[in-house]
Amino acid sequence: MIDFILQFNPVTQALIATLFTWGVTAAGASLVFFTRTINPKVLDSMLGFAAGVMIAASFWSLLAPGIEMAEQLGHIPWLTAAVGFMGGGVFMRLTDKFLPHLHPGLSVDKSEGIKTSWQRSTLLVLAITLHNIPEGLAVGVAFGAVAADLPSATIGGAIALAIGIGIQNFPEGTAVSVPLRREGLSKGKSFFLGQASGIVEPVAGVIGALFVLKMQSILPYALCFAAGAMIFVVVEELIPESQKNPENIDTVTMATMTGFSVMMILDVALG
Repeated sequence: MIDFILQFNPVTQALIATLFTWGVTAAGASLVFFTRTINPKVLDSMLGFAAGVMIAASFWSLLAPGIEMAEQLGHIPWLTAAVGFMGGGVFMRLTDKFLPHLHPGLSVDKSEGIKTSWQRSTLLVLAITLHNIPEGLAVGVAFGAVAADLPSATIGGAIALAIGIGIQNFPEGTAVSVPLRREGLSKGKSFFLGQASGIVEPVAGVIGALFVLKMQSILPYALCFAAGAMIFVVVEELIPESQKNPENIDTVTMATMTGFSVMMILDVALG
């Protein structure tokens, strides 16, 4: 896989990687063709697993390399990490505040962002799309960082991040398509909207790679920024959503730890 990826430039690498993550989102959404519902315990565990993957990816694949890179470039490591990390969180908070969206399981009157007359299905898709922005951005920045030829950025680490993001995208696709099907939409439309929530990842990935290639001096900030944005998504959405059923909390907690372990293994083994 590494040899295949290396024959392309960093932007194309980021595009290929994020097309893969989008494809896994579509695979998750395709479950709607086989079932109208999914066991809440299973879905909660899948979301918990996704949270664990994102937490591990935020540190192992983004924050730690960003700090190492800041040292190599002569920056103040702790300041670079703090500014970038909090910048990612603030960016997601502002996007969350203004972009109309609706979290699964809530009524339309509880939608967030600027109030609109958009349909419930559109608002549900936008909620997941919002959370896919930092994931695509993280993958793009990771591949763009490899071009800087710094020891802390490796092609193996970038690939590990893409695989991890792809794995956790599966339950996100399911979390959109199955509720839409349950609400009466056709299988085809539910699938289409479910996979559409991931289409932003290739766009964000290419933008992220292009941005850091043009401005390599901000690479450490960009990596920490992506980490902060992903942690915002985990804390604001994935963990609360996965633990909304008190009887499933223990199972979900173990699923989260499993997701963290899987991502950690991927990053250490490949990075």
